[in-house]
Amino acid sequence: MASGDLRAELQCSVCLNIYTDPVTLRCGHNFCRVCIDGVLDTQEGSGGYSCPECREKFPDQPALHRNITLRNIAETFLSTHQEESGVFCTYCVDSPVPAVRSCLHCEVSLFDKHLRVHKKSPEHVLCDPTLSMESRKCPVHKEVLKYFCTNDGSCVCMSCYVIGGHKGHEMESLDEASEKKKETLRNVLQKLLTKREETEERVQSLQEHRRKVEEEAAGDTERVTALFRDLRRRLEDLEKRALRDISGRAERISISIRDLEIKKEELSRKLRHIEELCNVTDPLTVLQESDTGDLCDTEDGDNEDRERHEELLHDGGGLDVAGVLHTGLSDIITEVNVFYIQGAADILLDGNTANKYLQISDDRKTASDSDRNQNHPETPERFQYCTQVLSSRSFSSGRHYWEVDVGGADWWRVGMCYPSIERRRGESEIGWNKKSWGLERFDDQYKVIHDSKEIFLPTNPSSNRVRIYLDYEAGRISFYDLCDPIRHLHTFTTTFTEPLHAGIGVWEGCIKICGGGGRCENSAHSLVMSDEGGEFI
Repeated sequence: MASGDLRAELQCSVCLNIYTDPVTLRCGHNFCRVCIDGVLDTQEGSGGYSCPECREKFPDQPALHRNITLRNIAETFLSTHQEESGVFCTYCVDSPVPAVRSCLHCEVSLFDKHLRVHKKSPEHVLCDPTLSMESRKCPVHKEVLKYFCTNDGSCVCMSCYVIGGHKGHEMESLDEASEKKKETLRNVLQKLLTKREETEERVQSLQEHRRKVEEEAAGDTERVTALFRDLRRRLEDLEKRALRDISGRAERISISIRDLEIKKEELSRKLRHIEELCNVTDPLTVLQESDTGDLCDTEDGDNEDRERHEELLHDGGGLDVAGVLHTGLSDIITEVNVFYIQGAADILLDGNTANKYLQISDDRKTASDSDRNQNHPETPERFQYCTQVLSSRSFSSGRHYWEVDVGGADWWRVGMCYPSIERRRGESEIGWNKKSWGLERFDDQYKVIHDSKEIFLPTNPSSNRVRIYLDYEAGRISFYDLCDPIRHLHTFTTTFTEPLHAGIGVWEGCIKICGGGGRCENSAHSLVMSDEGGEFI
């Protein structure tokens, strides 16, 4: 290992110097004893202790264990480094020996043997081995720097203190001033450690968010691809329709011209025949002509021709095409807007509303008709008359949808209800009152119901999945058959006056709520518009 790499390994992360009396924490990190004592002191009373290096938490002040091996390595490194730096004992001339201390008073460096004698004299000032002793002396008086002037923030000698430019200033010993500065540095260190910890938390938070965004991006990519594929198809269909209308105008005129030409020929024939009759001299022949009335009966046809002629002359032409384009493009824009509905609403069934003969699954997603009384506890909100259940969640704003698998039931009803719907009498059935809207299947017939008014659907759903879409502000509840492409079944339009709950009724079999709390399981379905009218979902 290179000297620089080894020095980095032997540096205390607090003071950034080579370890002095190193100790180890329970997490395995090492620090100078003085350094870690200072850090732990600043943490006292903050609710716990932590390692400055890895931030491991300790409920109590951790025990410090001397690391003798690390101390020996550090001392050996210092000794080697001193030899490399060329600081040798001044008195060992014949055989240079690395110095362990330098005397600023005598301006010499000393080995252990000479140091024992030298340090007995109090006037000597010892420091770590150094070759730049001038930097430790006053540049004016050439005396050893012994004090710290707090007024000027500089190190001074005795003469500066007594007779020099710092006379009368407040002084501290170098050790005292150094400890105060170290204390300040420890406080700064603690703040920096806290900021680093906060930064690490932000990084982790953003990394987690990035993972979620990447996961969502896959679904968004599929949805956007399906959306634009469908938009391209719809634009092509709109183009064909507009071009068909444009060419149709000329074709309609051509047909009218052809019809008028035929009528013109018929009129010419009649004219010739009448002229011939007018030239006949035999009165009996003229009077015995049987189709004279037909020859004169042209008034009704003339009126129709004039009306048709005026209609063709005043045909809007471009205005009609503009209307087709405007309507078609408006529908496409609506589809793009509704694209931002991200996924099915998280619907859970409220067991407190379930009829006593209705069994609710543990995940609160499936409702099953049962011949047995489920012995549900009596609650005011429980349906007494019919086997129905409402969702625990309500919707009072926004656009939402939820889906149900109805393949397991022969007789069922799904829809939306106000919470104030009747619970005890026959009027409590979904759709058979003013407070609910429903889609029902019974005897292979499908119908939508509201306020006891039934509308039978012209065609039955071809899949086993139904989507219920709510646009609260627009006052719309729509039902869709989740075939491919999705087919619009019916839309109720009103003004909502209460929050809405999802509602399920089942009399034979079971119904299961699909998805919820995430994206639609079939994202392509959420991008197709019904050709029979209705919203884009």
